[in-house]
Amino acid sequence: MVSRRTVIVLGPLSVATAMLSAPVAQSRLAQQSPIDVTRESIRVEPGLPRLRIFYGRSDVEIEYIRKDSASPTGCTTRHHEETEEGTVARGSGYVTLAGTRYDLVQFHFHTPSEHTFEGRHAPLEMHLVHSSATGKLLVIGVPLVPGPPSAVDKVLAKFAPECGEPVHVPAIDLNALLPADRTTARYNGSLTTAPFAEGVQWFLAKEKTVTKATINRFRSLFPHGNARPTQPLNGRRVQIERW
Repeated sequence: MVSRRTVIVLGPLSVATAMLSAPVAQSRLAQQSPIDVTRESIRVEPGLPRLRIFYGRSDVEIEYIRKDSASPTGCTTRHHEETEEGTVARGSGYVTLAGTRYDLVQFHFHTPSEHTFEGRHAPLEMHLVHSSATGKLLVIGVPLVPGPPSAVDKVLAKFAPECGEPVHVPAIDLNALLPADRTTARYNGSLTTAPFAEGVQWFLAKEKTVTKATINRFRSLFPHGNARPTQPLNGRRVQIERW
């Protein structure tokens, strides 16, 4: 989704291969997410521990995540931290990093993308949230851009209603939710919704395509967006394995 040059391409992340409206809580903490990835923030670290991904197949339950259940109009209004979230069968997907296993717990979506690249947004961003046995979090962020249909379109073929039953999606190849090129950019950050807890390991992936129809349908569900604004880097570096 970006022309080739010395820019980051994550979302456009061709990470080094080519280098929003509702009120959202701001934080003064030092390591908040999301961030704007800039050329100046990137450091090449060839010796980084490899993120190994072990995804299989699983049925997916798509649920609308509510943040305004106490409101009498909650079923008809959109809160800026609400989203569509998919859960998978336990053990059907996990990653390992430096000998620690992180199991895929859920994945969800934001519009526009929460992470930006030289100030540019992708239309959507998918977050795949993993947790270790001790509760440490690792999130893979995937920018979603217009293009040929993919497994993500199948997952988002039908949205769960805000006040209704989840949607069952059978037999999804979880591996197909990720781009074929597993190059990532990594940094330490936080949750992007309350309580904005820090200590989250972020891995920003290259782009994945979805159809324009899917993008437009999700945008129509959240016409004012459901993305947190970017937060200050505060001296943090974004690490990549290679240019």
